[in-house]
Amino acid sequence: MDAARKIEYYTIDDIYNLPEGQRAELIDGELYMLATPNRIHQRFVMELSFRIRNYIGSKNGECEVYPAPFAVFLNANNDIYLEPDISVICDKGKLTDNGCMGAPDWIIEIVSPSSRPMDYNKKLFKYRTAGVREYWIVDPIKQLIMVYHFEHDTFEQYSFSDKVKVGIYEDFEIDFEGISIE
Repeated sequence: MDAARKIEYYTIDDIYNLPEGQRAELIDGELYMLATPNRIHQRFVMELSFRIRNYIGSKNGECEVYPAPFAVFLNANNDIYLEPDISVICDKGKLTDNGCMGAPDWIIEIVSPSSRPMDYNKKLFKYRTAGVREYWIVDPIKQLIMVYHFEHDTFEQYSFSDKVKVGIYEDFEIDFEGISIE
């Protein structure tokens, strides 16, 4: 007779007790270790964060932009702890010294080979059900941007030669052709 497998249930304490420099995300008691991002991934995080921050600043906007590593307690509790590549939070009441307590308004994930199933499936579902207004999946390998406008229940797909309209702002678009992946 086979012994029953012990199911491990992780908590936020396990995240806080990781060795220095090791990062992970927590979804419903399961721990997902994060790989070190490559250069192209980081280029996209920097370029997009810079453009978003500049736009918000030019409009004297209230929203704040946080690149990873930045803690998002997606449901304002300790059951789901994520570190989206870019989080835009417009409700400053959600911000604490520990991160964002609740759903950011806009999340961008830059896909890497190790994050593909999480970004396209698990996070997509979690972000939608938590109340994220807009979710972008930027895929440097496929050179595609998937834009989910959860408020309007719409989906659009763009290539890296397109200008992508930001749904949470009326007059903001990002020209992906201007972001080099070389």
